[in-house]
Amino acid sequence: MTDLLQYAFFQNALIGSFLTAIACGIVGTYIVSRRLVFITGGITHASFGGLGIGFFAGINPILSALIFSILSAFGVEWVSRKQGVREDSAIAGFWSLGMALGVIAIFMTPGFAPNLSAYLFGNILTISYTDILWISILSVVLIVFFVLFHREILYVAFDNDFALTQRLPVKLVEYTMMCFIAITIVLSIRLVGIMLLMSMVTLPQITVNLFTSNFNKIIWGSIFIGFIGCLSGLILSYLLNVPSGAFIILVLVIFFLVAKGLLFFRKKQ
Repeated sequence: MTDLLQYAFFQNALIGSFLTAIACGIVGTYIVSRRLVFITGGITHASFGGLGIGFFAGINPILSALIFSILSAFGVEWVSRKQGVREDSAIAGFWSLGMALGVIAIFMTPGFAPNLSAYLFGNILTISYTDILWISILSVVLIVFFVLFHREILYVAFDNDFALTQRLPVKLVEYTMMCFIAITIVLSIRLVGIMLLMSMVTLPQITVNLFTSNFNKIIWGSIFIGFIGCLSGLILSYLLNVPSGAFIILVLVIFFLVAKGLLFFRKKQ
């Protein structure tokens, strides 16, 4: 482990893991509390359309995926609330649209087909200094936003109707959080990959939720579990030369099963 720390790419991966765990821990707690897991899956897979458009247009695929994901998140909110379409139907529509556009754009991209492995399955060792810069900015903004609007976020997360009666800016919080969810998803793609990213913002939260319902404690616990999962995935990815996403999710699943087992045996005693 000491020898690995001498490599710049491993240092970047380590820092990126910690910052991503912070962002996913904060946003994921809101997702689980609001029961937005399916929406998160829709945005995650819709981002594939942005990646494809980026490759086809010759621009940064992460930037195009970011724009496409934010528009998809807002689109789901708008279609489900203003156009009378069921939310699950709206999510399925944007999910399918993103995947279809991504496949078409990638196959129409001139030249050699782009390597999608790092985007689909994640490769923590490919995190660059630029990725760290963006995820650090996101983490700081998230922390500041949650500190300033903690009461509003808490009310919206657990009881939307009650928040409306208190004349809180519910719409502002909802759309801002949807934007944060989309940004967090896209900036975490290199870590876990599109196929497994939904688990990164749900598994740590539901694991901690087994022991406490306190919103702040779930955030802190999720950050800790998420970072341990990322660290384990980082080491295994380097040693076995396998995309990190699968190892990270595997470790998180093991944490959840162990926590569930501890609670089961505690009830039996």
